[in-house]
Amino acid sequence: MKLKEGALLNYLDFDSVYCLLSLRNAKILSDYFKLLDVHNRNTLNDIQFYHFMHHVTDLKKKEIMMTFDMLDWNASGEIAFEQFYMLVCILLCSEYHVEKNFIFRHSRPVFELLDMDGGRTISPAEFQASGFLFNLKGHALDKIFYEFDVSGDEHLNYKEFKMFTMACIDMQEETKKMQK
Repeated sequence: MKLKEGALLNYLDFDSVYCLLSLRNAKILSDYFKLLDVHNRNTLNDIQFYHFMHHVTDLKKKEIMMTFDMLDWNASGEIAFEQFYMLVCILLCSEYHVEKNFIFRHSRPVFELLDMDGGRTISPAEFQASGFLFNLKGHALDKIFYEFDVSGDEHLNYKEFKMFTMACIDMQEETKKMQK
């Protein structure tokens, strides 16, 4: 997933260690959200969301709509600023190549986001379907999943997912050391 050139998000100051926006940039994002909210409901519906994502990312319609469904936690057909903020942080972590750090720092919300059926576990299908958000793809994704499925039930619970996030950070640090 890539951000398109010229999008406002490219100009926000993103803290790649904590994977958050500064207060000033969160305010800018809040004002931007209000501009997108043409119905003045403090939410974005699926059509507004689709056009925003189509404008700022290279995602296909199917991926955009899946992302909307994942963020629409209460199935209201709308997302509020809280979900929008999380989305923007995910987009920026992808742009700065700190996806694994984001997953580690925000493991509970990411776990809940990836748990599409609300079963408090992540299935291989959920992991595979949502991997595009964090640039996790292909056979490596399957290998990672089964490596951390300690219970062997073919689902990751939160504790197993947390182990996965810690291992991701370790792998990221090893990669950085090897590059130096």
